[in-house]
Amino acid sequence: MKIKETLLSACAVAVVLVGTAACTSGGGGATAKATPTADAVCEGGVYSWFNVDKRDVLTGVAEKEKVDRKGAGLTHALTRLHTPRTAVTFEKGSRAVDAKAVLQALAVHTGVAEAGDDGVSTEFADVHRPAQNLDGGGTTIDGVGTVVRYAWVEQVTADFRYACGDGKPVTGRATGWVVDGSGLLECATPIENAKEGEPALAAARLSCDPGAPAAKA
Repeated sequence: MKIKETLLSACAVAVVLVGTAACTSGGGGATAKATPTADAVCEGGVYSWFNVDKRDVLTGVAEKEKVDRKGAGLTHALTRLHTPRTAVTFEKGSRAVDAKAVLQALAVHTGVAEAGDDGVSTEFADVHRPAQNLDGGGTTIDGVGTVVRYAWVEQVTADFRYACGDGKPVTGRATGWVVDGSGLLECATPIENAKEGEPALAAARLSCDPGAPAAKA
């Protein structure tokens, strides 16, 4: 069944698939040079990252919709399940570095952006970034079946320690997101290589009938 999916958002990645791989990683003290910013009180320090987690998270899902003709457009709206956040929580020494600098360093550490990237890392580090738009775009189906539409983001979280100069180290937790996209699944079709925690599988379990092939890992 061919599916045409469009999604309009600031960093939209249109995704037409039945599952999206999630990945997690953990660090035990890996360090990275801090990205200097004009607003940072202490520039040029060193970050240590711990408990790094990078995964796809389901943010919205629509009720299942029966499509009985090719070329039909889906009409069920997405219900928001999760609002991604961009924030830094300081535990100690918050005046030594600002939130933007922390998030930009996290973007580089996790491969979200390269050092000196003023595009993705700037958006990733924007603590005033609006939530993912779940209302834009449209979907048409070139086939028939019981379909569920869903949305997701790639979310990144990590604990950090920042050491700079002779001051006391700063500790805290940073959270951001870099990719937003959408997907479709057909309840009667198993999701290939589905793993627990994947947005597609979670969406199927929320909207398809109990026991539907798509809801089984």
